[in-house]
Parts: sequence; structure tokens; C-alpha cells
Amino acid sequence: MRRGSYRSAPQLRGSACAPARRSRGDGPDGYKEARSAWTRSLAAPCERASGLGGGHLPRPLRPPRVGRLPDSLPHPAPGAPVAAKKKSARSKTSGKTSRGAPKRRAAAPGQGVYDESAIQTLDALEHIRLRTGMYIGRIGDGSHPQDGIYVMLKEVIDNAIDEYIMGHGKRITVHRDGPTVEVRDYGRGIPLGKVVECVSQINTGGKYNDDVFQFSVGLNGVGTKAVNALSSSFEVCSWRDGAFRRARFHQGRLDEDKKGKEAGVRDGTLVRFTPDPEIFGTYGWDEETIAHRLRYYAHLNAGLTLEYGKEKYVSQNGLADLLRDELGDAQPLYDVAHCRMDRLEFAWTHTNTYGETYFSFVNGQYTNDGGTHQSAFREGVLKGVNEFAGKSFAGEDVRDGLLGAIAVKIQDPVFESQTKNKLGSTEVRGWIVQEVKNQVVRWCHSHPEEAAALVDKVKANERVRKELSAIKKEARERARKVAIRIPKLIDCKEHYDDPRSKRRDETTIFLTEGDSAGGAMVQARDVHTQAIFSLRGKPLNTFGAKRDAIYKNEELYNVMRALGIEDDLDRLRYNRVVIATDADVDGMHIRNLLLTYFLRYFEELVTKGHLYILETPLFRVRNRQETRYCYTEAERDEAMKALSKHEVTRFKGLGEISANEFKSFIGKDIRLEPVAIKQMSEVGRCLEFYMGKNTPERRAFIVDNLISDVA
Repeated sequence: MRRGSYRSAPQLRGSACAPARRSRGDGPDGYKEARSAWTRSLAAPCERASGLGGGHLPRPLRPPRVGRLPDSLPHPAPGAPVAAKKKSARSKTSGKTSRGAPKRRAAAPGQGVYDESAIQTLDALEHIRLRTGMYIGRIGDGSHPQDGIYVMLKEVIDNAIDEYIMGHGKRITVHRDGPTVEVRDYGRGIPLGKVVECVSQINTGGKYNDDVFQFSVGLNGVGTKAVNALSSSFEVCSWRDGAFRRARFHQGRLDEDKKGKEAGVRDGTLVRFTPDPEIFGTYGWDEETIAHRLRYYAHLNAGLTLEYGKEKYVSQNGLADLLRDELGDAQPLYDVAHCRMDRLEFAWTHTNTYGETYFSFVNGQYTNDGGTHQSAFREGVLKGVNEFAGKSFAGEDVRDGLLGAIAVKIQDPVFESQTKNKLGSTEVRGWIVQEVKNQVVRWCHSHPEEAAALVDKVKANERVRKELSAIKKEARERARKVAIRIPKLIDCKEHYDDPRSKRRDETTIFLTEGDSAGGAMVQARDVHTQAIFSLRGKPLNTFGAKRDAIYKNEELYNVMRALGIEDDLDRLRYNRVVIATDADVDGMHIRNLLLTYFLRYFEELVTKGHLYILETPLFRVRNRQETRYCYTEAERDEAMKALSKHEVTRFKGLGEISANEFKSFIGKDIRLEPVAIKQMSEVGRCLEFYMGKNTPERRAFIVDNLISDVA
């Protein structure tokens, strides 16, 4: 049979589970089917991080795109030559001084003199553009919901939402035209005398006045100003009582300021901006990310209508609708419980999955890293269930399989960063715990059948935990007898769970295929921040396996121990867990077996943005003057045209790459394809289709797509 690349399965066409289109890193026809069917199909529901930085939102699945890495790990230009390292020059300087005032020591080459001239004072605009990460987190290229352009959009929409929260305007429209996005609300409009100041001067805004904005997200007066500063073009227009004022900016500098009368236009504010390519490079907006964010806003603000293109997003049941959307085809053990009060709303249910999943919000802001409100919700559910059941269940037994959402409205919330990913306000904890506990008890008494299903689930979790406890003990004893150190782990010196480490965010572990690739990486790695774990072959397919299987399987148990995630992610030893396998059929299979393992049992590792896939070059094109490493056939063809009398090498596996070459591929020029869940409800269905039993549907999918490409 001739080889061909896979395309979307007919029964899944248009769904989130459909295999993705090719992106850079695809190889020749000889293994297209492996790339598409194994990796693209399963990795399609899984894309990046972040670098974990700000605003991660689970969203509907789409084909993965390789995003830009954080500034600490820049991408090389495609097919760019590898520059030789320059030897640092040394210069001898005299340290002698004469009597009296000491002479200024001459600066060594490459070093500046630290005196008054070295001290710089930046205005707010310059500081935002120079230290972008302080204001919007990661930069990215738009391929991930944490990327900066979505943080900018969020800041603008947040202001429109604030108007609705305060009872002004029930409709918000969002429109995109290429790289430019505009947001129009129908609230009160910005006071015309302060339009320019509100979008250009730091610490200026109405959010400081509790009489005007009681439950606002944008408290520190930076958000919209950062959007302005980071946009190549920015326009704001406010309408109030038949008058308007319009201001246009370029990179935060005012270009035009007009005002006048305009009858017949509803009050409100319009903001139109284009993210600056000088800051973001080449980027693109993802429709699904925007739509998913708007759905969240609708769920959090029952009665508010958000329009985007031809779509309208509106919710009547708030967080209950959100959880039902996230469940998708998955069946909850009981119908979603929902409680709504003036300042607090929460919903929950249980499923047969492992772990806990939460969606938490503060004043309409999605806090993907949780915070005090989320931990208080978890504690309140535990106390409520225990009081109703008259038991002392362990927290992990009550919460395993729990799917919950909480939204809280508070004045002056304290976030742990400008990107507002985690709530730090401690004063909210007590009353949230008490309210959640009381409502859980009340709901259990008023819904006896659902409450019985909940308690049965908790008791089942308790039995499984006790059984696993014995199995875990056996696994630890077995590992202790074999070796004190974890077999196949070449560790690094610094770790992510060490708060004293200055490079904890750089810590990385590579899960490699066999000793050959691992050996070269060991020689090339940074011993301070990069660890290597060599797999012995294909790991166990854990789809459908019981949890005790991963403790009985020596290799998977050692992976768990190496990462420090046996109990939870609190002791995660590496910030980045990188799957590094060959780009052939076996390598793609191993990659998906590992993805299945992490998605089944350690979903939080993915949702928190810690899981990546290493991209390595497929070709080397060189002549006597220059060497280029190419990640795609297109890059190879371009390099072949550029280099005369060239020689082309096809890397069949990581084991063929030398240690010297690996220094570039896992060093400053590293390319990582992040893994992130976009919509939880699709993951189980995709895993079952691609990693479950060999169903007739999957066989038909393989055969049909091979035949369709041969024809």
C-alpha cells in the first residue's frame, strides 16, 4: 500500500477531535501517517502555556500551532545558520592609583561603568514597551490563550464588563478586521474631559472610586494604558449625551484628539487597537480563543449579550451552564448543583474522572491559578459534605472527580500580578468557606437522591485510596530495594520546587526514547537546569487502565517519582516536562502513550502549562561555508536553493544528532511545542477514539484516509 498523510476522519470532520493540519516539523512522506494519525490526532486537543504565565483558558480544540517561546528561549529564524561561538577577548587594566582621589578603574571590554550616567529613568510608556512582561505576561504569537494579545483584549473587554456589573448597558459587540480588534459597549461612556488621560496616563481611572465601580477588575489603572502603549494604532471614542470625543494614538503617543456633537448615537465607549508587530512580531488571532473568552463572560454575567461576528453569547443559568458546556458528552454522577448569591456564585458536580478541576473568577476575571477564593471553595465543599454525611472524609476523597466553578465579587481584590491570574486577598477566605458549607448542606438535604450519589462517590474514592495506599507502599519499597536513586534519571542541580533557586523557572526534564538520544543530550545539557530521563521503550497504554496500574508499572512509577508528582503538583521538580522522541512511527506512538498517561492521571500538569514536545531538525543542509538546520521540508528546500554545492543529511532519529549539535537544539535555540487542554469535554472522546480499543470506526478512518490520498 502506498503511503499517504491522514486527514480528518469523516465522522469527526469539523469537530475539535479532528487530526490537525501539518505545521512545521512535519517530515517526508515516509512517515506522514505517523505524524498525522498518532501525534496530530492526539496532540490536536492538546496545545500549550506557558510558560504558565497569565490568563490560561481551556478552550475548544483546534490544530496546534507552534507558538513563540518566552523571551528567555527565543526561536532562531527558520533555516538560519548556526553561528560559531566567539571567544571572549580579555584586556588587562591597571589597578594602581596615585595618592589623593582614586582613579576610575577602566571598564573591562563588554562592561559598562556603573556611575550616575548608568542610571536611567523611563517614563511610563517607555517602561511598558521595554518591560512588556510585567504588564501582560508572556508575549507569544497568538497560538495560546495566555499570549499577550489576548491579555490586551481582556483588558479592554474588562472595562466594558465593569459597566454592565454596575448596571449600565446589556450589550457588548466585538469585531475583528485582520490584526485589528474593536470593542464597543453601551454603558455610560468615559467622561469626555478625561478620555485621553484614562487611556494614556498610568494610575488614572474611575476604578479607584468605590462609589462608581464597586466590583471592578481593573484596579491599578494600568490595563488600557498598556494596551495603548503596546499597539501600533489605538483609538478610543466616547459618546455621552449627544457629544463625543475621539482620540487616536500610535505606540501610546497621541496623534489626534477630536470632540464635537453627534446626535442619535447611543452612549458608550469604543476601543479599537492593533497589537504592535515591533513588540509581538508575527502573530495571529485565534477565533476559538476569542469565542471561548466571550462564552466565559456570558456565563459570568447572566443576562449580558456579547456579539462576535454572527454569534451571540448569552447565558441564563450562569456557572451551571458553564459546567454543562465543559462536561460536553461526559455524564456527571448527578445534575450540576448551583448556588447564586449577591457576591458569590458557585456550582459543582462529580464525574468518574481522576483529580479535581476548577474554574474560578474574581469580578469577572478568570483566575486560572486559583487563589484564596478557590481554596476556600474546596474547603467549604469538604466541610459541607462531612457535616451532611456525619463523617470525617478526607479532602482528597470528597474532591476526587469534582468539577467546580466559583465566581466572587469583592472590593479591592489583591492579585499576585498585573495579569490577575491568582487572587491573594486573605480576608475573603472565612466567609466563602462558611457560605459554601452552608449551601452544600442545604442542597444535600433538598436533593436527597443527588446527595446519595455524591456520598457514594466519596465512599468509592475512599476505598480506592486505601487500596492504592497499600500499592504505593509496595511500589516505594520495591524502588527502595532496587536503588536509592531513580533509575534512568540524570538529574540537574536546581529544581522547580526549591524556592531558593534563582533559575527554577528554567528547570526542564527531557523524557527521551532510549539511551542513544539521552546520551547525546546528557553531554549537551545545562547541568544546572536540565535533567534527562531515558525511557526503555514503549510505555504502557494507560487508557482504560485502573490507577493502580501506574504504580505496578515500574517505568511509569519512576517517571512519576522523577517529576515529583506522586501525590500532587506541589512538589513538581521541573517547570518544563519535555517529551523528546524520534519523528518516526515508533516515536510518535511513544509520544502519544506519554500524552495519554499525563492526560489520564496528571491533567493538572497539562492545564498548568508544564508539558511540552521538543522539536528537533529533520535535515541538515551545509556546504563548506555554512550549515543550516531545517525543521520542515520547506525549510530544507529553501536552504538547498540558498547554498551552492550543498550536502543534505536526513536525521532519522535523535540518536544521530551529535552532542555539539544538541547544544543548540536544547539551548538558546530550543523549539518547544507546548501542550494544553483547550476544552476538557473533548479530551476523553479523543483519547478513546485514538488510544482505546481498535474499533471499526478507527480502522475505517485509517483506511479511508490512506485511500483518499492515494487517489
